[in-house]
Amino acid sequence: MQQHGISKLDLKRQNRMQVLKILKQKGPTSRIDIANILELTRAAVTIITNEMISQGVIQEIGEYQNANEKASRGRKKILIDINQNYKFVLGVLIDEDMISVGLSTLAGAVLDKRNLEIRKDIVYQEILDFIIESINSILLDNCLNLKEILGIGFGVFPSMYKNAGVELSEYGEPNFTNLAVDVYDRFEIPLIFDNAVKGMAMANIDFQPKKDINLRNIAFLRYGESLHFVMADLNEPILSYDNRTDFVDKIIVGSEEDSNNNLMACYVKEEISRIGVKNKISKLYSKDNTPVLYELTNGDSNRIGYETIKAAASSGDKTVKDIIVKSIRMSAVLINNLYYSTNPQRIVLHNLRADKEDFEYIRGEIAKIVGEDVASRIYMSIIDKKHGFLSGCAIAIRELFFTRGGFDTVENNK
Repeated sequence: MQQHGISKLDLKRQNRMQVLKILKQKGPTSRIDIANILELTRAAVTIITNEMISQGVIQEIGEYQNANEKASRGRKKILIDINQNYKFVLGVLIDEDMISVGLSTLAGAVLDKRNLEIRKDIVYQEILDFIIESINSILLDNCLNLKEILGIGFGVFPSMYKNAGVELSEYGEPNFTNLAVDVYDRFEIPLIFDNAVKGMAMANIDFQPKKDINLRNIAFLRYGESLHFVMADLNEPILSYDNRTDFVDKIIVGSEEDSNNNLMACYVKEEISRIGVKNKISKLYSKDNTPVLYELTNGDSNRIGYETIKAAASSGDKTVKDIIVKSIRMSAVLINNLYYSTNPQRIVLHNLRADKEDFEYIRGEIAKIVGEDVASRIYMSIIDKKHGFLSGCAIAIRELFFTRGGFDTVENNK
């Protein structure tokens, strides 16, 4: 007779997963409060958490104390929290201009890293060799063996799929088998793969330096040669429109007249992306039209880049500045539309290549165009370029730790 329903193991895993999610969101919490949130008996929560403590997954950190509350008689509330050093995590990011490999705790605290600036035509074997060499050296330098590693998370940027040996299905779904097999053959530990944009969004909500118990979701917009967007929830899987995080490139953010007075749509790709802005400037590039930029690049249009464009605009090159201002205006429209269509608590801008002063200027301009309510929700990404591997760490931690309820081996998954 066939049996249906949830098994004891599945129920146990789900209960542990819910405990970890509560601790992830709220930080140190008592068993009593966990029991109330999960609507379980205190005895049941005690059994679940005691087992997790015995395995080192979580830990007791002391009594609950609140100076504003009168001390109660009887048993004190003992706070428990995730043991962030229970296991360590390796992360890999394969981006357009860099491969980043690093080691972190379960809270995303950086312990070690290796970065390699790359060419756009880098081949698969070079990528694989650097990943293998970096992982080996990180393990050696930190005196770690594979039993202390939860797993390896890989964030691969979509434009790098071909370079990283990733094949696409007829529906555009990535198949990471080639890279998975080659890495697993050397380390034989769990490997998790995903779109790097999704991983970076996870890192921005999971690895906040100061826990905000009210923060549950963010909208994540990644700038670059193309723009990518995804919504990230603190405790739920990321859904990304059939994995096509670059759908924003095709969004219309304005219109303009051509030479025949016909209205033409202005798309994100052409107006806001780095390559779009560069192409617009390059078309007008000359000694007369862009004098400062022309001088900075010694008359060589091939030397036009982010730094020279920024310097020219700052030095009063009107043509360059006008194009950048228009790009910011179009960004404001895009951000406004994304905000009102997704209703996030925060809008996180990543890879903007702006310092604090630049960012405040951009946010100020956005406030003028679409209002302070939207602009006040805009934040810079907390993950800088040299720590890009945290994208992979976040991918691995969500799947191998939280989703599995802290079960990581066959022995303790019983």
